[in-house]
Amino acid sequence: MKIFDSHTHLNSAEFIKEVPRYLKQAADLGVVKMVNIGSNTQLNADAIKLAHQYPQLYAAVGWHPEDAKNYDAAAEKVLEEQLADEQVVALGEIGLDYHWDSSPQDVQRRVFARQLAIAKEVGKPVAIHNRDAFEDTYRILKEGGVSEVGGVMHSFNGDPEWLKKFLDLGMHISYSGVASFKNAHEVHDAVRATPLDVMMVETDAPYLTPEPHRGEQNQPGFTRYTVEAIAKERSTTPEEIAAATYHNAEEFYQINEKD
Repeated sequence: MKIFDSHTHLNSAEFIKEVPRYLKQAADLGVVKMVNIGSNTQLNADAIKLAHQYPQLYAAVGWHPEDAKNYDAAAEKVLEEQLADEQVVALGEIGLDYHWDSSPQDVQRRVFARQLAIAKEVGKPVAIHNRDAFEDTYRILKEGGVSEVGGVMHSFNGDPEWLKKFLDLGMHISYSGVASFKNAHEVHDAVRATPLDVMMVETDAPYLTPEPHRGEQNQPGFTRYTVEAIAKERSTTPEEIAAATYHNAEEFYQINEKD
């Protein structure tokens, strides 16, 4: 069984000094490819560096809504240079976060919309962060023409009604360890309603650790437990979920070259 962690953060401080160890632990659990996601200039650079060092790793670069307050013309120039790197497969993660509210909401919306425009200019799909901001996230994606480049709702935590809205925009849907949480009933409903040909899986490590390791630091290998939880919800096998989501991630990110 081969699994693709479509959204993780080995470029973060929790992992960056021990990447080979975490890659070995992931491989032992069947997780053989992953995309490291950036959030600002430094984390973007570290994601790119890892993608050049390890053949099973790829990079996405972008400015997270929590970092949006620091996004300016100079940051945009560097971002455009980073997007040109051959190992960069997406622009992300971008979006809105009204939970932590680390950046003013109007700034988040402006930076989100601007990065969507850049994605269209360079022809890269987008990885979307949405927390407590469904209405504005949906509106900006729709107005920004996300269907022209493709996008994935990272760690989707909405109900089937919101699922349908994002599917109607042509979005892929990625599920994290939240899909394994016993009380995440709306997410379970969405998992069952998501067409298999647009589903991906992820860890968002070091965050959102799935059962049975909830309470521990997450790591890419734990994508396996999200695959198993989704298979249980859909009354199918982990092998089917792994195969479909692996194929979908490769197709979405257009990264069939490296095996």
